[in-house]
Amino acid sequence: MNTLYACLLLFGTAFTAATLLPAQSEGFLFWLVYTQKYNAWILLAAATAGNVLGSLVNWGIGHYLAHFQHKKWFPVSPREFAKATQFFQKYGVWSLLLSWVPLIGDPITLAAGTLGIRLSTFLIWVTIAKLSRYLAVCAAAGLF
Repeated sequence: MNTLYACLLLFGTAFTAATLLPAQSEGFLFWLVYTQKYNAWILLAAATAGNVLGSLVNWGIGHYLAHFQHKKWFPVSPREFAKATQFFQKYGVWSLLLSWVPLIGDPITLAAGTLGIRLSTFLIWVTIAKLSRYLAVCAAAGLF
């Protein structure tokens, strides 16, 4: 597998993992860095970009489609949505630092869009969170 293909697969996996769809990108990043066949910094950038973009999709769903939250097709249950909204209202933008955490991160990013958090603020905090998580994965795989 060449570097471009590895980065595209990683980007896609990270993007999917950040949306409300089930996926896991940390293991794939770990393996790619561990093999030492690819530039780890490029892999880190691809994973972070994909994951932040996926979170941006959640923000957009919250921002533009929140009035549909009680419909059956809405991607987050009313209970999860209410819980994430309460958490976000309690901790504010700081809660976006938990956007990388499985199960709670996706609803938090959705709540941020619903509550009208500015896009620039959202992107800064989410990028810090996602990059930090992927840096930790790369460190565990032996990057440093």
